[in-house]
Parts: sequence; C-alpha cells; structure tokens
Amino acid sequence: GPKKFDFDINEISYTPQRATAVTFSNSYYDVQQALVALKSSPIATKHSSAQLKTYVYGDQVGTTSLAFITSQIQPTAQPKVFQTLNDVKQALQTKQIAALVTDTPTAQFISSSEIPGTKMVAQFPSTGEHYGLLFSKGNPLVGCVNKAIATLKSNGTLQQLQK
Repeated sequence: GPKKFDFDINEISYTPQRATAVTFSNSYYDVQQALVALKSSPIATKHSSAQLKTYVYGDQVGTTSLAFITSQIQPTAQPKVFQTLNDVKQALQTKQIAALVTDTPTAQFISSSEIPGTKMVAQFPSTGEHYGLLFSKGNPLVGCVNKAIATLKSNGTLQQLQK
C-alpha cells in the first residue's frame, strides 16, 4: 500500500515474493549469511557441513535467514520460529537454540556488541541475496536511485564503505 516515505534503506533483502508488493532498487550490498552461537556451545568448534545439520536453530518468521537455514543448512530438526529478532537472541542466550543465522553485518554486531559470550562462528558463501532500497510499487524515483548506486559502485565508494 501507500508508504509515508520516499524509500527505505534498511538492510532489506530483495526476494521475488517481496517484489510483487514493492519496488526495489538495484543491489547496493551483496549479502552473506552468518552463524552466531554462544562461545561455550559445541557448534562454536564443531561446525562442518554434516555437523551443522545436527543442531537446533531459531530465526525470525519470514526472513531470508530462516529460508537459508531450511534450504542450505537443512537441519534434521525443524528450526524454531520467533516473532522478532530480539526473541531469537533471547532463545540463544537461554540455550533454547544452538545458533541463529542472520546477515553478516547483523551477526558481527550481535557478537561484538549485543550478546556477551557469543561469536560469529561461520560466514556462508553468497547465494545471490542482496540488499536494495525499498520503494512503493512503481515509484519513479527508483530510476534516479539506480543511477546513484551505479555511480557509487563505479567510483569505489560502496566498496570503501563495506571495508
């Protein structure tokens, strides 16, 4: 529906399903998912592909991270689904789940600043997921923003900001 903003730049991943309801700009950041766990958890040191399948994960409903868990990690136990990321983080702290999956910048922030005693255990290869600015469906500003993103990519600004 109608938005009370011109665009939202808030680490929003493009998905074909989301693009049916809104318009996305071109990519400004290629997303990699990362795994966050308690440092004392077995997953912190035992995380081969086969071992990852044996743990209980949790994530927020409707996220690309939850989809990543089910499609890429393919754990034997169904992931626990929570309403908010704060609920997921609390489940990690109370050991209801072994780990959570989120985009790498969020994983770095959680493990360095939000939850003491956690670490970013692993970073997964990109599956093509990327962030785009979100606009109301058909907003003509997307063309101008795509030109700006192209300039920021070509002159190296986006790469410098990522570093």
